[in-house]
Amino acid sequence: MTFDEIAEFILTGPEPPESALRMAALLLIDTLGVAAGAEGLEVGRIARSHARRFMAAGDAGDGAAMLFDGRHASIPGAAFALASQIDYLDAHDGYNPTKGHIGCAVVPALFAFAGARPDLGGRAALAALAMSYEVAARAAVALHGTVSEYHSSGAWNALGVAALGARLEGLSPGQLREALGIAEYHGPRSQMMRDIATPTMLHDGSGMGALVGAMAVLLARDGFTGAPAITVEAPEVADYWADLGRDWSIERNYIKPYPICRWAHGALNAVETLMREHGVRAEEIERLKLRCFAQAAALYRGLPETTSQAQYSLPFAVAVALVHGRIGPEHVIGAGLRDPRVAAMHARIGVMEEPRHSERFPAGRWSDAVAVLKDGRRVASGDCDAKGGPEAPMTEDEIEAKFHAMARGALGADRRRAIWAMRARLLQPDARFDELAALVTPAPG
Repeated sequence: MTFDEIAEFILTGPEPPESALRMAALLLIDTLGVAAGAEGLEVGRIARSHARRFMAAGDAGDGAAMLFDGRHASIPGAAFALASQIDYLDAHDGYNPTKGHIGCAVVPALFAFAGARPDLGGRAALAALAMSYEVAARAAVALHGTVSEYHSSGAWNALGVAALGARLEGLSPGQLREALGIAEYHGPRSQMMRDIATPTMLHDGSGMGALVGAMAVLLARDGFTGAPAITVEAPEVADYWADLGRDWSIERNYIKPYPICRWAHGALNAVETLMREHGVRAEEIERLKLRCFAQAAALYRGLPETTSQAQYSLPFAVAVALVHGRIGPEHVIGAGLRDPRVAAMHARIGVMEEPRHSERFPAGRWSDAVAVLKDGRRVASGDCDAKGGPEAPMTEDEIEAKFHAMARGALGADRRRAIWAMRARLLQPDARFDELAALVTPAPG
């Protein structure tokens, strides 16, 4: 596929199939639930204040409202703040082949750029969002396929943000080429395993990816040039782009049931199997062995002291699930990190790599669990994959329940129901995107 064909898809491509638009609407609302759930977290507060103070817009027309806050920043600043906020509550969507996440960057960019487009239709917004998922996914797979190091999502979701912004800003094909080049060149090629080993607020780099992608659009619009994006234009990545516009990968994105790194979700499903099929309870377990793929086994082993550590800790997540029967935002912040019952269960959990599970990554996130009970019984889960993707999808009722569980601390019931209803409303021909924006931009109350 030539660059001209890619540019046509990005800037003026035909409306995606209805199934892709429906998925875009579902991922959009699910991401907003995560954003609301993360509104009170320290990272969100720092990022929003930083954007307000140091990334303010010089002119009102260059600004954008920060969601669930109401204050304004520049377009890149608003995208950075919300992407950082979402990225920190690790419950947002992802796509297995990318080894990372798209929505946490492109959804904030959609709201940031759409602020200057009050006439933007709901279906047009969803089409732009679906397009950005396709661009980001292919840029990700191209990057993973051509370099040896595992980079954070910010490295490639910057290109999805640039594509989305270019479409909404009406850039020319030439300007788009510069924007993609700028976004790729400055995208944060962060070494992801460093933050896995020592979890921090840096997380998956998506805040910086959103910032760079949005800046790239505005710089290119003003005449700034960038080297052609290798992950888009290099001959060796052509195969990754050959099916653009024919295969809508957005329909294969997963939705997370828990605010925990998805590498731990196979183990969580294995433990759920023990509880459901064998009636296992936390207080009955003498010791629990979790066998996982290599990347999951490398997750933080200690008892977490911070939200960052908690969301990258497989044994902590499993301990929470066993003790509480669920994992919500309240379990990875504040007092949830100091639960003595969780700490006691954590001490009885061991984690090890299992080669057969490693061979299945990244296509799957497989694990299994073996529990030795205090009465001497030994029970096993069998092999379990992570739930939420096309291989084991969540039901719509489960996704709606997750949305309310995530957003309950920040939003009242009426507002939550109104936002959830926009999932269907945006697909109607007469819907405008600012109907949804009005529900998420006022200060929470």
